Amino acid sequence: MPQPAETDVQQIFDRIAPMYDRFNDLLSLGQHRIWKKMALRWCEPKQSETWLDLCCGSGDMTALLAKRVAPDGKAIGVDFSKQLLAIAATKYLPSIQKNITWQEANVLDLPFAENTFDGATLAYGLRNVANIPQCLSELRRVLKDGAKAAILDFHRPSDRLMQAFQDFYLDRVVVPLADRFAMTAEYAYIAPSLARFPIGSEQVKLAKAAGFSQATHHAIANGMMGILVLQKSIRA
Repeated sequence: MPQPAETDVQQIFDRIAPMYDRFNDLLSLGQHRIWKKMALRWCEPKQSETWLDLCCGSGDMTALLAKRVAPDGKAIGVDFSKQLLAIAATKYLPSIQKNITWQEANVLDLPFAENTFDGATLAYGLRNVANIPQCLSELRRVLKDGAKAAILDFHRPSDRLMQAFQDFYLDRVVVPLADRFAMTAEYAYIAPSLARFPIGSEQVKLAKAAGFSQATHHAIANGMMGILVLQKSIRA
């Protein structure tokens, strides 16, 4: 199944930007907020650190990072969608925004020097990038030695019953709801993107091939979601 062009994916996210937050809450019954906090617990951001949030969307994870690294730390939210970044820039209170920088950029060619960040997150974005190995390599490049990263995304369950439930939910809940808001084409991409997306064990192999010294995948939500936890090696 071919990967859609990067510009096509970018246009999809620009179009859904006004409904992005509402759809995330409706489609996950608000659970995506819990899963994002779980991802943070696995990568342990600390006060005064500088963290990177890739494919930040409207900034939920970036804001969580900003709270963790406050008062003197910094969270950099990166996305290629101007529309989502515009929403993110006005969505949060000044007390949170003061610890955030929003950056329009491509995760396959990050505008940051090597060994810049104390850690990173990537929520629901790895599945949509045009080149996963390159994205992981770029992520490793900009992390400091010993830094951790947590990548949250959909996952294909190994249990057949849960697979059937996931298929049913995408076909009978996600697409009809999108159709109700005249966004069928925009949200119909989820199922094929999930079919292309490497399962947890494959993600671990890709991460180690990209140079991460440690990579562990945790299946959550009955296997329908997963968190890939990575660590860059500490040089001797």
